[in-house]
Amino acid sequence: MALFYYIAVDQNNNSKTGTLEAVDRAGALASLGRQNLKPISIREGDGKKSIFSTSDFFGKDKVKSDQLVLFTRQLSAMVSAGVPILRALSSLHDHAESGNLRHVIEGVIKDVEAGATLADALVKYPNAFSDVYVNMVRAGEAAGILDDILKRLALQQEKSASIRKKVKSAMSYPVVLMTITTIAFFGLMIFIIPQIGKIVKDLGGPDAQLPALTQVMLGISAFLTANILWIIPAIIGSIVLLLRYVKTPKGKKHFHTFVLKVPAINTIIVKVAVARFARTFSALMGAGVSVLEALTVTAHAVGNVVYEQALLDAAEEVKNGKNLSVVIEKNTLFPPIVSQMLAVGEETGQTDVVLVKVADFYDEEVDAAIEGVSAIIEPVMIVIMGGLVGLIAASVMIPIANLSQNIKN
Repeated sequence: MALFYYIAVDQNNNSKTGTLEAVDRAGALASLGRQNLKPISIREGDGKKSIFSTSDFFGKDKVKSDQLVLFTRQLSAMVSAGVPILRALSSLHDHAESGNLRHVIEGVIKDVEAGATLADALVKYPNAFSDVYVNMVRAGEAAGILDDILKRLALQQEKSASIRKKVKSAMSYPVVLMTITTIAFFGLMIFIIPQIGKIVKDLGGPDAQLPALTQVMLGISAFLTANILWIIPAIIGSIVLLLRYVKTPKGKKHFHTFVLKVPAINTIIVKVAVARFARTFSALMGAGVSVLEALTVTAHAVGNVVYEQALLDAAEEVKNGKNLSVVIEKNTLFPPIVSQMLAVGEETGQTDVVLVKVADFYDEEVDAAIEGVSAIIEPVMIVIMGGLVGLIAASVMIPIANLSQNIKN
């Protein structure tokens, strides 16, 4: 038996969370169905997973975002043209280029043929279809507007993928520079400095007094040379453990809280989170999902634990009769424009339309923020690299200059 963590809503759209034991994911879904609960998210517990497990990096049935966008757009076009859902899925299965996607579609076809709804079939593949995806499909099937919902999903995925690519692009340059700097530092300390230190000592004699900077560099070099065989595994192990810790609920909360306090970076994090909230909540509301269910799904899709908790708290207050705009206005995590636009949407009954404009605005703000941070990171990294090289060069040149001065005298 495996332990599953679930988030679901009952017949009154009240959010329910908890755990249950089942043989597999299908059994867990069946158990929720018997309780008249509609699943929003269901994940298998990882309490017995090895700390060095590679499952987080090579997820089963993982589908790339561009492949999922193409699949969603093609399915939308076929459904809009009146093609039966099973025939559309079979056609997409036959023409899928990705083996993972083909495997997922094959499983979905079998479930739909057995009488399951498309949403219930998709929920069995969380590595391919997110909670937002599944719940929007479920809402589209209930309202009879599946083709329109699929178009919204494709657009939303393209926007989300665009933001991810921009953030990765902005981070790739400093990561490459830092990697080169680290490799160069270890290379100089292990292979170059010991040789230069030997030459300096030979020239100066056994009684030569080396400058403090040179002694420090030689000391670091000697330590690295003597312990390199366990230093590198220790560094790699520390990085792996840190990444594993960040994936735990406690570690993720600490990390997400920390990045919201880092200057420059926190601006990007806030704007990305607000853009995701606005676009996801807008799509769900436009699909006819209730406010409470939309808030719960959006909370788990926003990508930051701090914002997730804020939205879940907001859902509780909305459940008690408060307007969402009033609740959001009191939360300092959200810029004032969000609550103001929400208030306009609540007054006009066009919350989904208004929030799309907010999402578009913050997408542009993310672009500007990333460009600003990139412009700052480049000179900072160059200064760091220059400083390290300068220290090493100074530790070598100062004793040589002193020896030259002594020879002249």
